[in-house]
Amino acid sequence: MDLANFSAKLEPFLLMAKSLKGAAAAKLIQDATTAPGVFVFSELLGLPNIQELAKSEQHQKFLSLLQLFSYKTYQDYLQHKDDLPPLNQAQIIKLKHLTIVSLAADRRILPYADLLKALDISNVRELEDLIIDAIYLDLLQGKLDQKEEQLEVSYTMGRDLEPGKLEQVLAALKDWASTTSAVLATLDGKINSIAADAAAMKMNQQEHEKILQANLKEVYDKQKEKSLGGGMASRRAAFQMGDRENMSMDVDEPDIKGKNRKAPETAQKTARKRNKF
Repeated sequence: MDLANFSAKLEPFLLMAKSLKGAAAAKLIQDATTAPGVFVFSELLGLPNIQELAKSEQHQKFLSLLQLFSYKTYQDYLQHKDDLPPLNQAQIIKLKHLTIVSLAADRRILPYADLLKALDISNVRELEDLIIDAIYLDLLQGKLDQKEEQLEVSYTMGRDLEPGKLEQVLAALKDWASTTSAVLATLDGKINSIAADAAAMKMNQQEHEKILQANLKEVYDKQKEKSLGGGMASRRAAFQMGDRENMSMDVDEPDIKGKNRKAPETAQKTARKRNKF
């Protein structure tokens, strides 16, 4: 539940309070602090006719009661119990819920021991039931750690500000803004440093790749040149061998032809001899 929904729960009481004074206004405060779902009271507290109760000794304590539920705690009630109207059970539970909210606004880890003391509760089971009810009412969000006996808070509603506390809140917000700006500046510096390192690494990788490609090309060119040189030598050797074979064939051919030429001459001499006889 957001603040707008909490304010909507108070709206009917605001409409009635504008025309009420004295005892009727005091009775309205009792009803508003008892009503389920009403947890913010600053608008009601700021009405002129409600502030006029401070002038009445009889009704002044009801104005103090409204202030108690606006921005104080259960311990404040116990300390000033005699100056306040008696609380019914619904008001006591509501004030204890609001006390948990105030404690959770200061610390995100609330030990059970601190809560038991602040709420004047004697056993853990009652405390855990009270916290669970507050979570269901969306007054806060968190987790009960039964092993460590603590409440881990992740969200709380905002309570009304006590007069004079606005300056403290503004100072805290300024400190937070200054701290946040410093953290963001540090993060920006880290991001820029990481980006610069990444750019330098990329350039180094590109340079390394360039050198690698140049070396590969050089090796490839040498291998290609070597392959071309070996092929020419092979062809030259084959050509020379072919010349030798051709020369051998040229030398042998005259012998064969000579033999063929001499054979007829011998035959002619034999024929001549035969003719003489």
